[in-house]
Amino acid sequence: MIEHSGELGTIAQHWFDVIRDCGDDVRELLHDGHPIACVGKAAFAYVNAFKAHVNVGFFRGAELADPVGLLEGTGKYMRHVKLRPNNNIDRMALIQLIQFAYLDMKQRLEADH
Repeated sequence: MIEHSGELGTIAQHWFDVIRDCGDDVRELLHDGHPIACVGKAAFAYVNAFKAHVNVGFFRGAELADPVGLLEGTGKYMRHVKLRPNNNIDRMALIQLIQFAYLDMKQRLEADH
């Protein structure tokens, strides 16, 4: 994210801050140079900045409720929301997706113990 100056870097940093603020137990890792947010050792979200957009992604996104239809992707588990400068997305819906992903991972971890 730091390599991307300007709007894309600002967008990426903002949304990773939102992810980071989910709880005191959120840990940050770099995987292949990209920031990932974890609960314990379990990854739940990431942010990637590309040349023309930013992805806010979810490792178990295929299982998240998405009533507004922000999530993209066709993988078995992962989904992402694509953000571009000047595109109007439902910010509250994205914040809810982030919170749901965090809480979902916490519940999965608690169920395993």
